[in-house]
Amino acid sequence: MSTPEQGATAAGPSAAAVSQGGADATGPGHGHGHGHAPVHLPPGEVRRARILLAAIVVPLLLATIAGMVALWPKGESIAGSIPMTASGLSFETARITDVPGTPGAEVTAELLTGDGAGVEVPVSVGEDVLRETVPVGAQILVLFEADRLDAGASFTFIDYKRDVPLIWLAVAYVLLVALVARWRGLAAVVGLAASLAVIGLFVLPALMTGVSPLLVALVGSSAMMFVSVYLAHGISIRTTTALLGTFVGLAVTTVLAIASAAGANLLGTGSEEGYQVMSTFPEISMRALLVCGFVIAGLGALNDVTITQASAVWELHASDPTVPRRRVFLRAMRIGRDHIASTVYTLAFAYVGTALPMLMIASIYDRSPTQLITSASIAEELVRTLVSSIGLVLAIPVTTAISASLVRTSDRDERGHGVVIAAGGATAVVAAPASGDGVPAATPEPEAAPAHQPEAEGDRAHPPVQRRRDRRLRGSGTMEE
Repeated sequence: MSTPEQGATAAGPSAAAVSQGGADATGPGHGHGHGHAPVHLPPGEVRRARILLAAIVVPLLLATIAGMVALWPKGESIAGSIPMTASGLSFETARITDVPGTPGAEVTAELLTGDGAGVEVPVSVGEDVLRETVPVGAQILVLFEADRLDAGASFTFIDYKRDVPLIWLAVAYVLLVALVARWRGLAAVVGLAASLAVIGLFVLPALMTGVSPLLVALVGSSAMMFVSVYLAHGISIRTTTALLGTFVGLAVTTVLAIASAAGANLLGTGSEEGYQVMSTFPEISMRALLVCGFVIAGLGALNDVTITQASAVWELHASDPTVPRRRVFLRAMRIGRDHIASTVYTLAFAYVGTALPMLMIASIYDRSPTQLITSASIAEELVRTLVSSIGLVLAIPVTTAISASLVRTSDRDERGHGVVIAAGGATAVVAAPASGDGVPAATPEPEAAPAHQPEAEGDRAHPPVQRRRDRRLRGSGTMEE
């Protein structure tokens, strides 16, 4: 009995593709991850899926563009309008040359900017900075106070200069992404930069002008999803399906955020920054701003799970188009359940890591665990985590169902591009040899078995359905005689 590879080779060099799950796989593997191997589907099925997806996605795109045009900040933005220093004060850059520790002049630094560039001056440093090792040679930002020049303490430490270390870290990140993920990774970085540009150029200025934070969050999130998903993963059926699942998760997150913020009586002033925003922008609803943060917070993880589920469905379908939609859905949900199990604690750990100092302070007071958890500062983050997690979990079955509903189950004989044969870890696609006009030639009918040929003993031992299955497997080369 010939193997699948031998049968494919016999059909001609261009009639077979055998893959072990690489980039050129015709039937990609079912692994948990973001598969980007080409999925070969019949032209009719591709056309049908594109029409259905375009009918939904194009109106969403047009609504997003219209929303950005309507909500775009008009007039001069107030960003950067408040000066950082008063008259007689200025920021200068200096390099630490010595750390004598003298009270009022704990550090000696050489000025790199200003009229006194090149001069070494004493710098007053706070106790919080001295608790850690002060590195000689580090660049710092100092505040020059001309009024205190006669007192000999005219320079005060403000902060370290971190531009160079951060630039090197960003360069290392981009290079590593390019090395591991290549062009697709670089495209994802470009998508991230574009999403951050949406926040800096649209979301923040629009919020400052008093536009409804909820509308800004919905329009801004939609724009970021279009840009980041299509730049990172390309325009295809699977990415568009994932985008639809992301929109559903976004809608669920928004509804839950509004209901939870109102139901838990969250005010949006559970942090010091909340009070500062309330005093600076008194016309903004702090609760609405809190909901805006809830919506944006879960976008990254939401996009991750929807892309994974869409890829899983289409790859499962491409590997065997004869599998019914329900079975494709159930198989993809096995991957989805693994993803749900891993994301249950992802967002929670992210919050605990960023809020660790606040949690330490909140824990030292003598109050019950219930009072601690329901306090404003912790309740806001707890609701944020739960709302984002619920939207993320619901997006997995929704994306899987959307993807499974778009696939079309077909018989093996209806596949114009060949028959998928799976053998072990390999996938072989065997197509009939093309005729002179490019149309696949008809597969010759198998020779009829002699009428007097006795039935195999093994066949009598199995039901008719099992015997037909065994003969089909033997004919495809996946069973040994």
